[in-house]
Amino acid sequence: MQNYMVLNTRHTGIVVINLDAAIKFYSGLGMDLVSRMIEQGEYIDTLVGLSKTRLEWAKLKLPDDSVLELLQYHSHPILNGDIVLQVSNRLGCSHIAFTVKDMNQAISYIIGNGGSIKNNYQISPNGKVKVLYCYDLEGNILEIVEELK
Repeated sequence: MQNYMVLNTRHTGIVVINLDAAIKFYSGLGMDLVSRMIEQGEYIDTLVGLSKTRLEWAKLKLPDDSVLELLQYHSHPILNGDIVLQVSNRLGCSHIAFTVKDMNQAISYIIGNGGSIKNNYQISPNGKVKVLYCYDLEGNILEIVEELK
């Protein structure tokens, strides 16, 4: 029996400019808000490596019980408030991939709620999925996947 160091993915965190708007956007994709909290003090300062931190987070649960954590730093706001669309090959976290029931419904929702589409969806070379790179309302890359029957 293998002794695994990592047991599972606990959550994926995204820093956002507007927590309320981000919660609304991701809730509309089918995620449920399960908790929300403001943190400040020595614990959070030490954890994130900033001083006098005041941040607010919200955890949203997906149907498969995975968790997306949205964080807004009230004490250290984004210096450039302009939304910058991330490039696919940037160093670090590239994107979050979500499986959806209906690609066209997801595209309509994303465009209608402040997101944008990078290009039209593609059919994978093996013909098993439709795949789309798009942006949430704050420029983070989402990969939307619809499994084909």
